[in-house]
Amino acid sequence: MTMAFNESQRAFAAALLHPGQPLPQGITTARGVADPVRFAVYRNNVYVGLTTALSHRFPVTKRLVGSDFFAGMARAYAADHKPASPLIMHYGDDFPDFIAAFPPAACLGYLADVARIEVAWTEAYHAADRAPLDVAQLSAVPPEHIANMALVPHPSARLVLSDYPAGSIWSAHRGETVAPVTDWRAEAALVVRPAMHVEIRVLPSADAVFAARLLEGATLGEAAQTAFDAAPDFDFGSALIGLIGLGAFCTIEPVEGERP
Repeated sequence: MTMAFNESQRAFAAALLHPGQPLPQGITTARGVADPVRFAVYRNNVYVGLTTALSHRFPVTKRLVGSDFFAGMARAYAADHKPASPLIMHYGDDFPDFIAAFPPAACLGYLADVARIEVAWTEAYHAADRAPLDVAQLSAVPPEHIANMALVPHPSARLVLSDYPAGSIWSAHRGETVAPVTDWRAEAALVVRPAMHVEIRVLPSADAVFAARLLEGATLGEAAQTAFDAAPDFDFGSALIGLIGLGAFCTIEPVEGERP
């Protein structure tokens, strides 16, 4: 009995998100009559709910392509991507990957990365609260130990790397008036919420290399070396103070033993 009920549930869920599938067997009205038209109305309501959730989570992505294009893209996504959590705020975590492989959006290489920034924004908004690292805590570390210290990322910190100016594009399309993006180059967008509001900042390229290594768990010495290798004029002090000032980390701790 339980197995039959579970199979009916799976068939019902599959038919809801795939318009080409027929009305599942056993699904009837109160009168015991199969009614594909009424089921189609219910199916459409599910699609509307899912696509509306995506439009709320990805407002800049929607603005970039227009309502009609976004609705078609969201509906195509919803057809094969059922919510994995009862918390609808998580729906669309992999929407950027879908966009990257969506043929009609192939000419908009930056679109998936803008969507990744919006995913990071939502994750940062709902992240745990932690007091950000204070510069005074860093100053208390003896200079000879700095290189072997690691910074613990703030729970909200995310870094989105893009071959396009995705951070600038996102920022330019947030307000009522759209400002043109004239500097068309790769960008790294740091997304963080150290206090009440989510902040998104485009980092200088050398600082982005440094930040990426620190967020991966590298020591300050390792991260600095990677940044110097990428840009000999990298300013370690300025980059470190800048990232701490943005609230990207919540504490500092020593790393014992050999690094792998």
